[in-house]
Amino acid sequence: MAATKSRDHYRQIADEKLARFADGPLLHLIGGEAVASADGATFDNTSPVDHSMIGSVAAGDAADVDRAAIAASDAFGDWSQRSGKDRQRILRSVADLIEARADDIAAVECVDTGQTIRFMSAAATRGAENFRFFADHAPSAHDGRSMPDRDHVNYSMRQPLGPVGVITPWNTPFMLSTWKIAPALAAGCTVVHKPAEWSPCTASMLAEIALEAGLPPGVLNVVHGMGETAGKSLTEHRAIKAIAFVGESSTGSAIQAQAAPSLKRLHFELGGKNPVIVFADADLERALDAVVFMIYSLNGERCTSSSRLLVQASIHDEFVERLAERVRALRVGDPLDPSSEVGPLIHQRHCDKVRSYVQIALDDGAEVLVGAGDDDPESNFVSPKLFTNATPNMRIAQEEIFGPVLTVIPFDDEAEAIDVANGVDYGLAGYLWTSDTGRAHRVARDLEVGMVWVNSQNVRHLPTPFGGMKASGIGRDGGPEHSFDFYMETKNVAVAYDSHSIPRLGSVSP
Repeated sequence: MAATKSRDHYRQIADEKLARFADGPLLHLIGGEAVASADGATFDNTSPVDHSMIGSVAAGDAADVDRAAIAASDAFGDWSQRSGKDRQRILRSVADLIEARADDIAAVECVDTGQTIRFMSAAATRGAENFRFFADHAPSAHDGRSMPDRDHVNYSMRQPLGPVGVITPWNTPFMLSTWKIAPALAAGCTVVHKPAEWSPCTASMLAEIALEAGLPPGVLNVVHGMGETAGKSLTEHRAIKAIAFVGESSTGSAIQAQAAPSLKRLHFELGGKNPVIVFADADLERALDAVVFMIYSLNGERCTSSSRLLVQASIHDEFVERLAERVRALRVGDPLDPSSEVGPLIHQRHCDKVRSYVQIALDDGAEVLVGAGDDDPESNFVSPKLFTNATPNMRIAQEEIFGPVLTVIPFDDEAEAIDVANGVDYGLAGYLWTSDTGRAHRVARDLEVGMVWVNSQNVRHLPTPFGGMKASGIGRDGGPEHSFDFYMETKNVAVAYDSHSIPRLGSVSP
């Protein structure tokens, strides 16, 4: 665990693992081989910690995606026909190797993304859990149902779609990649993975681990590059049967248009402006812990962050006072230091966006209670911010900021809380704190979101459905029911008894 290992321990690991960039760019992995881009193009990858050069990365385009799609297509026949037990064995080996290299993955991800080691130390372990969970369901992935009627025996079966594309974001990239790739592989699909260009390193580490574990060449391919080139080529490629995408809602809209001519199956996990509602009868100490954790952990760069705090007016002032004290005490620092709670944001462009909301808040009439004017514009470290005196229609209460920024909105009663919570374009997650059981169920029912946690922070249970409503996504992940339904086709077979009556047309009477 991060608490038992030092900053120097993780720094040494990161330096050793990232030294591979000294001799050349990070390459694509296509058909089991590390290859440069067809045109030799590369892009620079810098660390958000100090803007130092991590290394160059192969910049893929349509030609590279085509090579990867062909490799995935060539590998599909063998992989899809293997027994579920065989896929289970290989994917369990992937999980074992991830766990064995958890420190390596965590240290590299901290330097590449700015996420702190206190959270990344568990991200690799969660990635292993994803692989092991879906590995254990691989033997039953093809199973269907028996649905007999009087004259027929009906039974269904599931069959893998074919080569699929997985496009993942730059926040906790390793864990989120395993979340998408593991069920695809367990279902019998082959994969072309396009990781975010701002965090490419651990995608290659995962693919290399999979090969070492025995995954056949071409089953998992990685093409690095920009969304506008490599990503667009992947969503448009006719050999790719589905796209699983995690990222911004606007990008999801673009992908939907790009994929339309080939009628691809799509799964989107998109943005959020998630509310946490604290009623006066809540356990306020536990609620405070959850409120702070769910926006300031992972640098606030999390789709399920509760970035709007709706707090009942009767406890508003006291709760906000205690909240501000906690926010001021958050430790911002080197992400490899186990004592750091908030690290640098992923990219200078993203920092500029997050910081711009300070002036937006002031212009709209809100108060910046914590974090105004505390930032070095040359650094990617952004101080945690707390906006108060906000109203539901302000931009800070409507737009996804995706950083360590919390907006507080008071409410009077349950009806107003639900109205404010639902008054945004997004609908990914909601959190509520109350000791009233009836209220908990009512509010959970009435929130326009795909997931609700009651008296809890976000705790992911893999068998449960994960996904959002409105502009927050299309479809659900989770367990064999939801994940396999996306990566597989369901076929029904009807076999008639001879008692089945068949209508006669055009018959001639004897």
